[in-house]
Formats: sequence, structure tokens, C-alpha cells
Amino acid sequence: MAPQEKRGVSFHQELLKTLPDLRGFARFLTRDAVAADDLVQDTVVRALAAQTQFQTGTTLKAWLFTIQRNAFYEQRRRSSREQEIMQNVEMDMPLSSEIPSMQSARDAVTDLGELIWKLPDLLREAIILVGAQELSYEEAACICNVPSGTMKARVSRARSQLSMLAEGKNHQEMTL
Repeated sequence: MAPQEKRGVSFHQELLKTLPDLRGFARFLTRDAVAADDLVQDTVVRALAAQTQFQTGTTLKAWLFTIQRNAFYEQRRRSSREQEIMQNVEMDMPLSSEIPSMQSARDAVTDLGELIWKLPDLLREAIILVGAQELSYEEAACICNVPSGTMKARVSRARSQLSMLAEGKNHQEMTL
């Protein structure tokens, strides 16, 4: 087998391994399962077309996330309708009225999801890349095209805001 074929096979195998992570990141970006699937498909098509540009020794996951993020923002710029839908979904999210001590683990995850959507886009993106996708600060910074210090600051601010939002939610639920 030629070296290029061997590299191609491992590239494809590694690409397949990252599909669940790509879908998860796409769900956070788009807030819609169908749009997320379309974004993942677009990402894979772009990655396969640019396969020769991938540098061996770098992180494929970070490279794919960069492609996905760029594709998302490109689509977002092209379609003001998508922005309207995203704003409507955010405004329509119901607040949980259950007492925290009575909530199941599933409800707690749902509450965290609601709180994450209340973060500004840049902070939400940072906390998802570093927290949920388990990328390093450096990898996440590369994806977002910012210095790693900026990414660390965004994650820190996101955690602080999530904490404040959670405290406010708990206080609000206790007064009900």
C-alpha cells in the first residue's frame, strides 16, 4: 500500500471517530438537530476536499472543529432568517419551576443547558469547546482564531456567569 493510501485510510478512520464530537458541537452551534446534521455533513465534505491541507502531527479534531465553526459562521452571515429562528428559540425556552432538591439528574442537565444558552455566543462557544468537547485551551483558541489567554479568559468568564445564573435560578425557584 502506498504511503498516501495508508495516510488516507487513517485520515478517514480518524474522521469517522470524530463524528459524534462534530455532531455535539454542531448541536450547540445551531440549536437544531436537522441543521446540526447538515453542518456536520458540510464539515465532512469540506474536510475531505481539503484533506491534503491537513498537517500530520496536528490534532484532527481541532482542525475539523475549525472547519465546522467557519462553515457555521459563513452560513450564519448568509442567512438572517437563521438568526431570527435562533433568537425565537432562545426566548421560547421555558424555565423549570421544580425545587432543585427534587430534580433528577436529567433535569439538572436540562437546567445547565438552559443556562448555557443564556451565555453570550463567544462565552458559550468557549465553555463548550473546553468543557464539553474536552479540547485544550490551545486547541480551542486555534479553532476560534484567538490567543490561548483569550480562550482561558472566556472560559473563566463563562464559568463565572454560569455560576451567577445558577444562583439566580436557585434563588428564584426558592421564592416560588
